Amino acid sequence: MKLLFTPPLRTDAAQWKARLDELKLGYSIVLAENDEAVKAELPDTDAVFGWVSPDCLPFAKRLRWLQSPQAGPTRGFYYGELVAHPVVVCNPRGVYNDHIAQHIMMYVLALSRGLPAYLEAQRHSRWERDAPSTRYVDLSQASALIVGVGGIGQETSLRCQAFGMTVHGIDERWEYETPGLLRHNAGELREVAAEVDFVIATVPQTPATEGLFNREVFTAMRSDAFFINIGRGATTLLTDLSAAIADGEIAGCALDVFETEPLSSEHTLWTMDNVILTPHVAVAGAENIDERWFEVLKENAKRFAASEPLMNVVNKAMWY
Repeated sequence: MKLLFTPPLRTDAAQWKARLDELKLGYSIVLAENDEAVKAELPDTDAVFGWVSPDCLPFAKRLRWLQSPQAGPTRGFYYGELVAHPVVVCNPRGVYNDHIAQHIMMYVLALSRGLPAYLEAQRHSRWERDAPSTRYVDLSQASALIVGVGGIGQETSLRCQAFGMTVHGIDERWEYETPGLLRHNAGELREVAAEVDFVIATVPQTPATEGLFNREVFTAMRSDAFFINIGRGATTLLTDLSAAIADGEIAGCALDVFETEPLSSEHTLWTMDNVILTPHVAVAGAENIDERWFEVLKENAKRFAASEPLMNVVNKAMWY
């Protein structure tokens, strides 16, 4: 069997190859530096770690397993020909769950206590006890709607509940046990958003979620509620979000992902009150992510070699 690593190669690709070789699973592992090398190697390749472009896919005569290095790739990864191809695609979902849930809780705690306003007062050396324009949110009496209750959403639910919060969830594919979470269907988004203190978006970018969080959703939310997005930037229309905050339709937001990255320095969100922006860094500094990625690849390599069901299989038409 041949396992092909496609470009751009990880900086530690050679080390990963060596570790897989030590397992003696029966793979011939090849590291392709460019598309020409990919095209030359693909005809007798059984498995790929990376991505196969539309130009290269016609060369994939034997390809049966593709391990994506991205849990939630953006538009273009799952193109029509790849969706129609018999190859099974798997992703590394699960490797980020705890780290991103912690980042979300940082947002929840900061917004609940008006931290952006206190930090602004600090920058100007002002002793300003009444700096926040938003209310104090007692988390033991608060509620949240998590849209996208996969691994990250499930971890976030548990952390919110640990503070005593009531947690609602919406998901198209319930893969996890969700103790204590109140389940809803996608058609109830605006209805439930109207009831909660926090709307937390953890959904991947899919044909169904692009632009999901728009003016209609923000208008439905309470004027003292907050919006958090840590899923994918394309799910949220920033023009609508900015307008909703400016018009007092919601109290503020916290974002780690954006429609276009980096966010333009001219964007109004940078200077708005009650807004927290972090530059797509929810897992930055987490030292165990690379090892978790490798463990997913290793486990699926073992399963593929043994003709066993693979883990983290993707519905290609849904992109996740």
